[in-house]
Amino acid sequence: MKSFVSKHAKNVIGTLSGFDRLVFRGSLRSLSYVGGMKSYLYSAGVLLKDFAQHVETASKRLKESSLESAQLASRPVEYLQSSGTNKEEVAKKIAEADRIKNGLICILTSVEQCKSYDIFRNREKKLLELVPRQRKCLHIYHYLYHPTFGFMNARIQTWFPFNVQICINGREWLSRQMDEVGLGYQRKENCFTWLEDSAKAQQLMAQQVRSYWPTLLDGVSRMLNPIHSEMFTNFPVEYYWSTFQSEWATDIMFRNAETLGQIYPRIVQHGLTTFSSPDVMRFLGRKISAKGRIPPAFRGEVVSDVKERPEGVRIKHRVGGNSVKLYDKQGSVLRAETTINNVQDFKVFRHTEGKPEKGREWLPMRKGIADLYRRTEVSQAANDRYLEAISSVEDSTKLSQLVDQICHPTQWQGRRSRALNPHAPDDSFLLEIVSRGEFTLNGFRNRDIKTLLFPGESASAKETRRRSSAVTRKLRFLRAHGLIKKVPKTHRYLLTDKGRTIITTLLTVRNASAKSLMKLAA
Repeated sequence: MKSFVSKHAKNVIGTLSGFDRLVFRGSLRSLSYVGGMKSYLYSAGVLLKDFAQHVETASKRLKESSLESAQLASRPVEYLQSSGTNKEEVAKKIAEADRIKNGLICILTSVEQCKSYDIFRNREKKLLELVPRQRKCLHIYHYLYHPTFGFMNARIQTWFPFNVQICINGREWLSRQMDEVGLGYQRKENCFTWLEDSAKAQQLMAQQVRSYWPTLLDGVSRMLNPIHSEMFTNFPVEYYWSTFQSEWATDIMFRNAETLGQIYPRIVQHGLTTFSSPDVMRFLGRKISAKGRIPPAFRGEVVSDVKERPEGVRIKHRVGGNSVKLYDKQGSVLRAETTINNVQDFKVFRHTEGKPEKGREWLPMRKGIADLYRRTEVSQAANDRYLEAISSVEDSTKLSQLVDQICHPTQWQGRRSRALNPHAPDDSFLLEIVSRGEFTLNGFRNRDIKTLLFPGESASAKETRRRSSAVTRKLRFLRAHGLIKKVPKTHRYLLTDKGRTIITTLLTVRNASAKSLMKLAA
């Protein structure tokens, strides 16, 4: 990200990274499996033959207590015939019509699928059995302006085990924070086009990550079911919170839409024609072999696409359920956003659950809110990798001028260096290697390039030295043309700004179709 912002410093008025959409799910873990549900029924003195009557009574009590807040606040309760109705749109129309800025907006209800329990009459064993079952039940949605989160929604299923879902937006939350401290801003929907102090705004967003989530989310769940403690007097249970979906966005705010509009089409073109499947997997933290191949065990799908939306053109790269996308919001804001639905692709440095005495180690990330902070780290790293990869795309120098810089012999440290031929297979392959995604942030070493140029084990120590020497000459050759630079006091090399611009342009042209190039030239 730093390279991109640095290059456009005169036109960038601020940056902001933080939560966009966050969806939490709460479950009463003691009731989420058959054995736990039986324990609850035993504590309540309920026989299996009385199960249906008991859960119907509990469901009725929950509905009455949940809807009571609307009656007290004189807010509407609407039943939606279809669960597919855009509930947020309905709530916003009500808020606008009634000029609601704080508190409950409305309560919406609809019948939807849920996981629950039922009684099965086992004729062979001649007994009743409690079994898990998919069914439909009424779900209650509360739409409100929360004192902390701002505009948000939360729902509860009105049948055991009373699962909860809470949806908030980090930008909405930030606007509340900035209002409290008197920080000026201009906002359009969930996007800020101007911030009085972007550094201060970033500090406020950082406070969101450090929030004590159980207290905040439990407060919302009690709003959905005010009689929770009363219902579970003999069998105390609390919600276990997990992050169902997280969107982490990095916004780069430009002075005006015209400036961003000049470079954005080329960024979209580059993203579609240059980034391969391995590149997309690297952006999202997936490991790729030294030869740049997708691991044979990978059975997922890697997809890149472009879509025109009301708020702007969006390019999206997806690996399974996770994605990184880029779009221009409100004309003047460039947003990179990482969405994580599947956490098993990532690791977190933690203790093994149930074994606190064991030292910490890198283990699979969990959906629980305990690992939410790690989610923010991997999401920001994905945004940074993507923005670094596009940092040179928008250069307006003519292709002929770029190529002429490297297609003539040059002098470096008193020695002549030959011209570079971007059409020659050896030179083209070398340029492709040094611009690979995994080298964007940490650079590359002689041995990294050697592994890619000379796959397979060398036959002897002499052959190993020969390969290393060959790579050294090639790196010296690239340094002579100013395409790479050595990191001081290390054995690593990085692309220069010039190198990234030239190589990115050449690769884009090489991979683009004639049709797409004619469209850009039009």
